[in-house]
Amino acid sequence: MAGRPVDHRRRAELLDAAVDYAAEHGFSDLSWRPIAAALGVSTTTLVHHFGTKEQMLVAILGRLRERIFVLTSDRAAGQPTLAAAARAAWEWSSDPQRWPEFKLFFAVYGSALQAPHLFAGFLDRVVADWMSLLRDAQGPDDDPAAPTLVIATIRGLLLDLLATGDRDRVGNAAEAFFAGLEHK
Repeated sequence: MAGRPVDHRRRAELLDAAVDYAAEHGFSDLSWRPIAAALGVSTTTLVHHFGTKEQMLVAILGRLRERIFVLTSDRAAGQPTLAAAARAAWEWSSDPQRWPEFKLFFAVYGSALQAPHLFAGFLDRVVADWMSLLRDAQGPDDDPAAPTLVIATIRGLLLDLLATGDRDRVGNAAEAFFAGLEHK
């Protein structure tokens, strides 16, 4: 006898709530009971919708990556230059309201690098999504290494900002980087 089918809309709601929970509480200590309690469901409900804890974590990672990419690309897409796209992505991602998601993003990134067999989907997409977006923003004659430099610089600046909270210093460094991109 087969179990009841998964309600994909309900699963998506639970997944979004689980990402919010993880952004607030961190990634390393995620477990069934606290998440279930915070979401107002039983652990059985989580198992029904996600399978194993590892499958739920992979789903959380995927949704986090999707959220960040979609929201950032909404701001960066259609910009006239690579510098403008990079600046738009920075302005959105450096907003203090985004900090919990980006703290989670970097925690997840570190975990994925240490256990690539568990998080291969995250690692496969975390750079590729951005490369595609930034290549679209640059002209055909632009430096092919530039999108990689933009990704690395923005992520490095975000790490610095999240670690220090020094918006002025990090913001000035970001502006110097964008100005350099504009003059290439």
